[in-house]
Amino acid sequence: MNIKAFAVLVLCVFCAFLGVGFVSPFLPLYAEAMGASGFILGMIFSSFTIARAVVVPFMGPLSDRKGRRLFLLIGFGGYTLATLGYILATAPFHLMLTRAVQGATAGMMLPTARAFIGDLCPKGEEGKWQGYGNAAFFGGFAAGPVIGGLLAERYGYNATFYAMGGFCLLSFLLALAFLPESSSRQIGRGYPSTKELFRVGFTNRMFRGLISYRIGFALARGCFFTFLPLLVASSLNIGTGFIGILMTSHYMVLAVSQPFFGNLSDRLNRRALVITGAILQIIFLILIPRGYIYWQLLVLLLFGGVAAGIATAPMTALYTEEGRTHGMGTAMSLETMAMTIGMGIGPIIGGIITDIVNVASVFYFSAGAQLIAMSLFLMFTRRYKFNTELASKKASNIQLHD
Repeated sequence: MNIKAFAVLVLCVFCAFLGVGFVSPFLPLYAEAMGASGFILGMIFSSFTIARAVVVPFMGPLSDRKGRRLFLLIGFGGYTLATLGYILATAPFHLMLTRAVQGATAGMMLPTARAFIGDLCPKGEEGKWQGYGNAAFFGGFAAGPVIGGLLAERYGYNATFYAMGGFCLLSFLLALAFLPESSSRQIGRGYPSTKELFRVGFTNRMFRGLISYRIGFALARGCFFTFLPLLVASSLNIGTGFIGILMTSHYMVLAVSQPFFGNLSDRLNRRALVITGAILQIIFLILIPRGYIYWQLLVLLLFGGVAAGIATAPMTALYTEEGRTHGMGTAMSLETMAMTIGMGIGPIIGGIITDIVNVASVFYFSAGAQLIAMSLFLMFTRRYKFNTELASKKASNIQLHD
């Protein structure tokens, strides 16, 4: 295990997602102030994921053949430059275009970073190290909203956009100076290609189950991320700083839980952990619109962070398992594609529901989508066999260290 490469990569990812998280508490409000309807708001968020969907199928196989570092540098650098679009925007269409450019660069950055971590993971410890990687992803995103919300309230929206660009630039510079190339090339059977990626995604039952659940999971997260600020702002009449605290608390719990649930998924059945987390998330989404005072909603969001954490770490570990056979970049591109599809269609459908019914109904729709996704995951992965021998060895090693 190359600890130095892992540490540099995790730090770069943390800084990039810290910057991205700065805009999350107020971007829906920023877009609304420009005249965006519920549907247009959904399109602004979905343009990011649609653009990412175009890029992602090529990145995994390419990084399996060409290496990870180049695509990470392009991703970090492009994301940094795209932040200027927020500052120059004067209409919802400009925000849509900016989000699309950032989505394309994120399509290079996210699956490649996950694949790099997968390259570094020792066999049987996929949950542990991907859990630490997830902690960096969500930790940056968790710290971002409260800082971004407070910056927006005190200094205006542009100050937050500049801060986002600064942290993304820091990620680029750290990767340029200190990140080595991955030692992995052309991992897996055959020649990694986009055609092979789609073939594996459609024919491999484990991938079909993982993709089905990842789409439903991301759809619900996309609706939650987009429409919770609107629900809270209208029902509790609070500012962006308090909304940022809510979002930060949720993602911070999700982040800090990842190493624990990652280690747990190396010792317990990963499929069962995903299902447990899915059930708890359905309950969480159903409870959101029921009406609360601020501290009650905060407690509920903490519960939701734990629920998402239980499912996320073992799900990433399962993708890493498959990546050892089919190519780590290919596996992580499939994971990111599924997330992209869910995040792309979720806000659009949520926007339509908001315009026709109300914003509270979006969360009931999200719970239903999670239920369908969990059912498909159960069906496609029923033949999954957890490697109890590796799990027993890991448990024995832990006892010896204790």
